[in-house]
Amino acid sequence: MKKALLITVAIATFANLYAQNDNFTTEFEKSGGVATATYNQTIAYYKELANTYSSITMMEEGLTDSGEHLTLVLLNPEGNFDLEKVRKNKRILFINNGIHPGESDGIDATMMLYRDIAQGKIKVPEHTVLATIPIYNIGGSLNRNSTSRTNQNGPVAYGFRGNARNYDLNRDFIKNDTKNAKSFAKIYHFLQPDVFIDNHVSNGADYQYVLTHLFTQHDKLGAAAGKYLYNKLMPELITSLKDKKYDITPYVNVFNQVPEKGFSQFFDAPRYSTGYTTLWNTLGMMVETHMLKPYDQRVYGTYELMKSMIALIEKDYKEIKKVREESNASFLNATTYTVAWEVDKSKHSTLDFKGYEGEHITSEITGLPRLKYNRNKPFTKEVTYYDYFKPIKKVNIPDAYLIPKAWNGVVKRLQLNGITLTNMAETKEIPVEVYHIADYETGKKAYEGHYLHKNTSVTKSKETVSIPANTYYLVKTHQPGIRYILETLEPEAVDSFFNWNFFDSILQQKEGFSPYVWEDKALGFLKANPDIEKEFQVKKEKDTAFAKNWYAQLDWIHKKSPNYEKAHLRYPVYRIVKL
Repeated sequence: MKKALLITVAIATFANLYAQNDNFTTEFEKSGGVATATYNQTIAYYKELANTYSSITMMEEGLTDSGEHLTLVLLNPEGNFDLEKVRKNKRILFINNGIHPGESDGIDATMMLYRDIAQGKIKVPEHTVLATIPIYNIGGSLNRNSTSRTNQNGPVAYGFRGNARNYDLNRDFIKNDTKNAKSFAKIYHFLQPDVFIDNHVSNGADYQYVLTHLFTQHDKLGAAAGKYLYNKLMPELITSLKDKKYDITPYVNVFNQVPEKGFSQFFDAPRYSTGYTTLWNTLGMMVETHMLKPYDQRVYGTYELMKSMIALIEKDYKEIKKVREESNASFLNATTYTVAWEVDKSKHSTLDFKGYEGEHITSEITGLPRLKYNRNKPFTKEVTYYDYFKPIKKVNIPDAYLIPKAWNGVVKRLQLNGITLTNMAETKEIPVEVYHIADYETGKKAYEGHYLHKNTSVTKSKETVSIPANTYYLVKTHQPGIRYILETLEPEAVDSFFNWNFFDSILQQKEGFSPYVWEDKALGFLKANPDIEKEFQVKKEKDTAFAKNWYAQLDWIHKKSPNYEKAHLRYPVYRIVKL
């Protein structure tokens, strides 16, 4: 009798728990589709899901700048979270939310997606494991307001774009300035995802679509993965959404102009999330819902897009594994690598674009022409879309790089991203290629904590250098992170560590000369080096400005002399062409 009573109580308790949690109604749903969950509500929701369903587990992975730990939530219907075993037969879909917490659509959509899969309300994936960071920018999410998204239609309150240190985290993936980005890197390499979705809300033009897609640029992704993404994954996702009555178009990459004039694909360099995940041949995309559409439409659109992506992974799970393996092998066996790209205007796609007529009317504020979209004049027009890019700068891939341990900021970032570094324990003489910074431009305005360089060019010299014991690391390029190595250590790459100012101290000359002292020494140097003296006279004859500038002449001679310091503009990372 006592045993039967205990069983009855247990069943009643379980039934009560189930009744409480069966719906798991989100804050978004409770509000009628106008509100988004706070950070604390979101984490509490996932904790309750994980406590209720064995298919879901949560873990904390590293700190963020706000002091909170970054949360990772996994969903595997089989309840197996040993990813080494899981990835043998399943693909991993990684969903990132709240990188810009004002763009909260994905936060609410993913909460509903996890619940509906766990409860069997939608088809349970057999070959896909889901991983999500519920809110990546925790500091921004806690900085909640209702005004900072000037261009956006809802929700009623939301987070702020900058993180706790006011960094835009979607510019920090390659440089890892923030604790958020460092923790993200650990999660990414733990997951080794096959497909990546980063959920956003757009800025820019007005048009009819709720959803736009920003797939990683397929030429840059390259190899088998780039072809699969462009020729199969993207068009099949578009078709799937169209069947659900969700038209979708490429991200409308325009500002203060009408889209029907044509536009190019957004180029996601490695500073951006999908540009970063590309470096390990992950199939990546950003979802960009339209800022002016009602909040509930945007959230449900994001929800349906993620469902469609899961269905495509389910269908192609074997092919996705194959194309990623082929891409990994392709880059490991490559002899050259592209470090700079530009739009290829010789190719384009044509969109049947659904927009609104843009009119230029007189501004009541400025009295000058202003752009205004007329929603009473919808249209469908053919629009030129430039979605092909071509290489404009390639480098020969060396067998290895030599990095001085003194550049510990660079070393730590390489290690964080799974790059194998080997200590050079013995003193050696090694033939290397040395880069010298020939030219670069520096931004005049601060950009994400830096004054970023661009249009960098280098010259090369071949030298045999002495490497003292235990002062350098050897970084072989033949390893899974080859693309990350090349993108960060080749100075001419757009998001290289050089361009992000990690090597700026080499740009400043530390020793100089007093002109009245150097005049006499310079004269002696020219007499002792007739070839240099001849070069000097030719330069004066051809360059009028140089001939009139006495200091420039003395400086030119000084830079040709042994007195000029070797470290100035000398890139400290050496290339070993052949081990």
